[in-house]
Amino acid sequence: MIQIPWLRADDLTFPPTATALTEPDGLLAVGGELSSARLLSAYRRGIFPWFEHGQPVLWWTPNPRTVIFPDELHIARSLRKVLRRGEFTLSTDQAFEAVMRACAAPRDGASGTWIGPAMIEAYCELHRLGYAHSVEVWREDELVGGLYGLALGRVFFGESMFSGADNASKIAFAHLARQLAQWDFGVIDCQVASAHLFTLGAREIAREEFEQILVDYVDRPSLMGPWSLSATRDW
Repeated sequence: MIQIPWLRADDLTFPPTATALTEPDGLLAVGGELSSARLLSAYRRGIFPWFEHGQPVLWWTPNPRTVIFPDELHIARSLRKVLRRGEFTLSTDQAFEAVMRACAAPRDGASGTWIGPAMIEAYCELHRLGYAHSVEVWREDELVGGLYGLALGRVFFGESMFSGADNASKIAFAHLARQLAQWDFGVIDCQVASAHLFTLGAREIAREEFEQILVDYVDRPSLMGPWSLSATRDW
């Protein structure tokens, strides 16, 4: 029987990522807590927490890794038309907790959520420290879409997105990816594959390749929050 390492609260180190399980894909360790120091240490190595409310913290580093390179963003013709119409207003870092709570809301076909109270508290603290960021999509005064994640150096680690209106999350992502390209970000980490992400230009790469990208980009100067997006209409 394979034993998964249990992390001690007083030790921020993680096992070598090569020891992660292949089934379930990428499970590396269990336990510890969601302190800002531990989370930042984890993300620097491409490790992230993902667990259902009530479970111990589970730490993951899947192989392959799903990423989007900012200059490979794919915008479908139909989405370009929506972007050009400019029917939504965008903001950044103005409603971080509201975006997280919207991402945590029940979804069709899902039995539960992994964005529980502990996750919300932990990532809101990273937001207060300037590492975690949100993009909000508004229709008048209503929050209808958005995404959140955190940035280290020139790597953006995407966590979750939601849509309360057609294309709202894709609009948020398109604006973010274009801005990250202008800021010379090397990669957007999407963690695991989904059909939604592939429509935006995502692809899978080996864990080793992803970790080399982290070596190349995560120690570059960080752009601490709050962020703002450059206005653009040339879609």
